[in-house]
Amino acid sequence: MNKVVRRFRSLPIRSRLALLVAAAVAFAVAAVSVTCWFIVQGKLYDEIDEDLKSSVGPVRPDEFRDLVAACPQTPSDALGVGSRPKSYGQLVRADGKVCLFPSSTAQVQVSGVDKTVAKAPDPNVQHFRDGTDTDGAKLRVMTTALVVKDDSLRPGVAADYSLVVALPLKGTQSTLNELALILLLVSGVGVLGAGAAGLAVARAGLRPVDKLTEAVEHVARTEDLNVRIPVEDDSEDEIARLSHSFNSMTSALASSRDLQQQLIADAGHELRTPLTSLRTNIELLTRSEETGRPIPEADRKALLASVKAQMTELAALIGDLQELSRPDTGQHSGRTQIVAWHDTVESALRRARLRGPELTITAGVEPWFVRAEPTALERAVVNILDNAVKFSPEGGRIEVRLAEGVLTVRDHGRGIPADELPHVFDRFWRSPSARALPGSGLGLSIVARTVQQAGGDVSLSPAEDGGTVATIRLPGASVPPPETPAATS
Repeated sequence: MNKVVRRFRSLPIRSRLALLVAAAVAFAVAAVSVTCWFIVQGKLYDEIDEDLKSSVGPVRPDEFRDLVAACPQTPSDALGVGSRPKSYGQLVRADGKVCLFPSSTAQVQVSGVDKTVAKAPDPNVQHFRDGTDTDGAKLRVMTTALVVKDDSLRPGVAADYSLVVALPLKGTQSTLNELALILLLVSGVGVLGAGAAGLAVARAGLRPVDKLTEAVEHVARTEDLNVRIPVEDDSEDEIARLSHSFNSMTSALASSRDLQQQLIADAGHELRTPLTSLRTNIELLTRSEETGRPIPEADRKALLASVKAQMTELAALIGDLQELSRPDTGQHSGRTQIVAWHDTVESALRRARLRGPELTITAGVEPWFVRAEPTALERAVVNILDNAVKFSPEGGRIEVRLAEGVLTVRDHGRGIPADELPHVFDRFWRSPSARALPGSGLGLSIVARTVQQAGGDVSLSPAEDGGTVATIRLPGASVPPPETPAATS
């Protein structure tokens, strides 16, 4: 059995569908054919039974006295019972004695039913059965009770008999055999036709799958993610859904690859500047050592400071790239937990005050608890504050407020032009007016990514009297949940 199942599973899906359809149709046709055969058989037997009833007609026991008196000799008159050609008629006594009608072609084999009916006569009940005659021919037999005065037992004493009449089943069996042959032929043709139709339907139904397979093979062979499978707009079947899913998948993969290539190109461009500066400074220092011509101490200190600054910029850029290389799915790495956001903001404010000691930073922070990755959330807040510090004029003011899950950071700098606002969260994008300032152009994109992973949103907008307002909204609550905060997956 297991070998048959394995062989079936190894067949192509078209062949399996065709076989399944053929098997289902064969089962249905077989069930219908067998049912039809039995129904026809029942109808034919009912007709024979009616013929047997009509052949006997109303039974009057006095008509059978002469037959009983002459038994077992065959009398000369037929008595009108079982008088059809090739018909059978006889009386059976309780002890098994048989009295044949003169018109009977042969004796019907006596059964236990015949004797039982003779022992307990009920003239209102007829018993029908299949039987045979003494020559072995198959018969349809009807048995009914009959009480006849039998002088052979004792003068004037009545004896119980069963009246047995029968008709041959040869013609009926021939009809049933022909019907069975016809049904068998029709069933065979139906199964073959169903198999062919199933194969045709499987080919037609799996044609979109063939297209999908060809598209997948083409993508695997050429890495061309621009392949699309045409789908009818009003089609909602499973194949259409699969095609839509494939198209969506290739679109997402193409977009991901484009973003990856763009990230690599942008990262290469951003890395080129500090690396070039580093190489230039190191070459100057190396040439000074090789030629023995020392660089003035002030210039030497400036070169080393530049090297240190460029290394710091490279380290920051590499850290930002590592952050962006992590998966874009929310709740990544299983490191999210309940975080006291107000404590995170206070920590970021302390760092911002150290970086901008000449600035006035005011804060109003209310308790708010969120589910996020603590380190990433603190870095996002630090990046927002760093931007405010970077673009604030000397002696300027920064206003920070956290209330009901909304963090606003408002600076009084020169602001962001309206045409640049749609690009502020793009990777490596930097305002033309800010390219002289330190930074990699990844800070705000990291902020947007972290906030989205925490289920919130971030935006930048111009302030009414100059400057910029950064707004971060995160879902949470003003009180922590009752359970102990723990990392969740």
